[in-house]
Amino acid sequence: MEEVIKIKGARVHNLKNIDVTIPKYKFVVITGVSGSGKSSLALDTIYAEGQRKYLESLSSYARQFLGELKKPDVDSIEGLSPAIAIEQKTVSHNPRSTVGTVTEIHDYLRVLYAKIGIPHCPKCGRELTRSSPQEMADIIMKNWPDARVMILAPIAQEKKGEFKDVFDALLRRGFIRVEVDGEILRLDEQIKLDKNKRHTIRIVIDRLRTKRENYSRLFESLEVGLREGDGIVHVENVDTNEKKIFSEHLACPVCGIGFPEITPKLFSFNSPYGACPACHGLGFKQEVDPKRVVDEELSILDGALPDLGSYMFATILNLVRNLGGNPSIPFKQLPQHIKDAILYGTTRRLKYNYVAENSRYTVYKEFEGIIPYLKRRHAETSSEDIREWIEREFMVNLPCERCGGKRLREEALAVKIGGVDIIELSDMPVKKIVPFLKNLDLPPKQREIVGDLLNEIIRRLEFLMDVGLDYITLSRAANTLSGGEAQRIRLATQIGSGLTNVIYVLDEPTIGLHERDNWRLIKTLEKLRDLGNTIIVVEHDEYIIKSSDHIIDLGPGAGVHGGRVVFTGPPEQLMKEPGRSLTGQYLSGEKMIPVPERRRPGNGKEIVIKGVRQNNLKSIDVRFPLGTFICVTGVSGSGKSSLVVDTLYPALRNRVHRTRMPEGEYDDIEGVENIDKVVMIDQSPIGRTPRSNPATYTGVFDHIREIFAMTPEARARGYKKGRFSFNVKGGRCEACQGHGVVKIEMQLLPPVYVECEVCKGKRYNSQTLEVTYKGKNIADVLNMTVDEALEFFENIPIIKRILQVLKDVGLGYIKLGQPATTLSGGEAQRIKLAAELKRRATGQTFYIMDEPTTGLHFDDVNKLVAVIHRLVDMGNTVVVIEHNMDVIKNADYIIDLGPEGGEDGGRIVATGTPEEIAQNELSYTGRFLRKHLKARQTVQSL
Repeated sequence: MEEVIKIKGARVHNLKNIDVTIPKYKFVVITGVSGSGKSSLALDTIYAEGQRKYLESLSSYARQFLGELKKPDVDSIEGLSPAIAIEQKTVSHNPRSTVGTVTEIHDYLRVLYAKIGIPHCPKCGRELTRSSPQEMADIIMKNWPDARVMILAPIAQEKKGEFKDVFDALLRRGFIRVEVDGEILRLDEQIKLDKNKRHTIRIVIDRLRTKRENYSRLFESLEVGLREGDGIVHVENVDTNEKKIFSEHLACPVCGIGFPEITPKLFSFNSPYGACPACHGLGFKQEVDPKRVVDEELSILDGALPDLGSYMFATILNLVRNLGGNPSIPFKQLPQHIKDAILYGTTRRLKYNYVAENSRYTVYKEFEGIIPYLKRRHAETSSEDIREWIEREFMVNLPCERCGGKRLREEALAVKIGGVDIIELSDMPVKKIVPFLKNLDLPPKQREIVGDLLNEIIRRLEFLMDVGLDYITLSRAANTLSGGEAQRIRLATQIGSGLTNVIYVLDEPTIGLHERDNWRLIKTLEKLRDLGNTIIVVEHDEYIIKSSDHIIDLGPGAGVHGGRVVFTGPPEQLMKEPGRSLTGQYLSGEKMIPVPERRRPGNGKEIVIKGVRQNNLKSIDVRFPLGTFICVTGVSGSGKSSLVVDTLYPALRNRVHRTRMPEGEYDDIEGVENIDKVVMIDQSPIGRTPRSNPATYTGVFDHIREIFAMTPEARARGYKKGRFSFNVKGGRCEACQGHGVVKIEMQLLPPVYVECEVCKGKRYNSQTLEVTYKGKNIADVLNMTVDEALEFFENIPIIKRILQVLKDVGLGYIKLGQPATTLSGGEAQRIKLAAELKRRATGQTFYIMDEPTTGLHFDDVNKLVAVIHRLVDMGNTVVVIEHNMDVIKNADYIIDLGPEGGEDGGRIVATGTPEEIAQNELSYTGRFLRKHLKARQTVQSL
């Protein structure tokens, strides 16, 4: 009998009391339109209950530290195993976290370097070895058989002095000769040295011939030399003038630099023992960037400097006039000494005149300077907001001068394997580390010590390659990873752990993955399944769905219209019976996202960005034709975000909106005068507290409050528009301050929100709720879906227009008052789109979107494409970073980057219309696009 997970009566969020049976040890995909309840079933029911039951099995002592997990709203779940969720959330915001530390590969590398790493002098680069007297004697006898050798102990290296007392002491102890500056002198004769010159002095311990019978004498002489030379002894072959330096410590015999004990801790930048003492292992220092403080094109009077208060502004005007400058000319035309005084301050006391409350006063003082002032405020302020503002607006991360951004102390960087230190190895892409480690030429003894360790490192690196991350480096900061990259890294880590009989729940692992690499991900998921695990994936990708063993399709609609099981069974059956589900209709080809009949040529104007070399970009020139729908494509890691998000967006925004965002590296940008607004529509939340919701974000709530304020009841009571706001005192419930929920701090755990006991989640006090419009109070309206509100307000054009836009972008199912904290990334992005669409178009806006199809079903992608076309038809330009072929085939112009990821990417592979890209044999995007464009031709011919 097949083992299964049986779920009965699941009612989490919008699930309609459903019963589901999931086969165990299979690859199961949960799909359906956005908002149909996929995450509610997979994450909030199966994973939550699996985790809760596992934690319940722990001792009561252990549970007191974990807290009680809330039971999902479900009657019963049978057949559960311990569950692990691999979600889209970024791995860590900690700047210390890297791909290496997250995957634990860096920990293995630390052990490898501690075991077989070869230390070198950090100063002169000489290889350092530690030898016992016996090893030294053996080496001398083997390398110089039957040779005359001289054994010397160094006692002074380039030191000034006469050394009379030293020579007398050596003579008393029985030594006969010393070598001074290369000349051998007898100690029983007078040695006179110039005390003002530097001298190098070595004791001549012994002179002998390296014959077998002299082995004991050689051994004893070396012991004496090590004792006198503080662990270092020099041996010279008198016949050939060859020289050897031996040390019983890890210390440079030339520079005299001692070496710390080599342990794994030495290679950890998160440990004070291994971290660079200057940057404490961060690899960078935060500094105020003068370019972000000043807009050199403007004058001081026109706003060249940031607003730091009226007193600071008056001080700067006084300073400029005191130094003979003119505050009304562009800042770049001011003399350099005045610019330096403004930015870095003065040591000279100058006269400053101030006006305050109709009185004048004069102060004689030094001026601190804007940059020192900002540094001091950043260091001293107790306000997190001010610190964040200074970091965001004025500061940049500059590589640490001492370690060059490598994070580790110089001794750790001087330990090498195959001529490469641990950070240089971590800076290589994964696909280059594997052959490097496999081809290491190690002596049999070392191979025996680290053989298993090397195999484990290579195995874990190959798992990263299997999930399409062969271009990534282990040194890459975890906070720079996309949601999809972070998820696939966790997936690779889980495979490395080798667990069995576990339920893995994944949330859209294909995010950020090019279609070329989908097969790798599928193979990885199958490998995880074949270990004896159950794989449950929330996914919309056609190839993942078709490769699964079992499909659960939820729907039929979204929100209140979803939450039911539309289909359950193998993918072949779903495609045979497409009428049963929207997913089936798209998979079988019965429904498809159309390709436009023609491509827009644009308005003849363009933006050109030249010499872009941010991250892995190879100094490329890129043109963006205005008035078109542009897709930037390429395999993962090819440089799409580096071009659009890191370089193009801040460069345009700084020029159009006078912001001071940090820009990626490039030479020049042309055509900015052809646009009047730059908007980034990303998947970040529309708000971080339950106060934010779709109604407030789109502005429709202002109009709804006006309607309620105009009702006879409100007018009789004297209620104005503000009475119906849950953000101000008056009409809101004061117990929860209008949140509808009360925030409970959990100290070490994230805060928990519970429903307010006074207003029962309605946000308003009882008097406000007595005012109704068409039988509904303000809380009832916030509880309506967009579809319900559209019908309710159909006679009020201004409200209807905004709600219609929300419906057009596929959000008819969300509630007007739904807290921002409960919206998915895709929903937040479409709310932002709706807010843009409701504005009056100027036709000169430049929109940028980064993977807008995240979390979207085929049908939702269809709606999104329609909205993008609508924006472009208004005369605007839309630039989209995307891997989804249904979006790419709808573009007017494609910029395809590659050909590979990481070092092998960063070039323009092809540009042009989808049809032109499809003909390009070098483009991976073109190969897959060809199939999608052919599908259209097939349908047309039918």
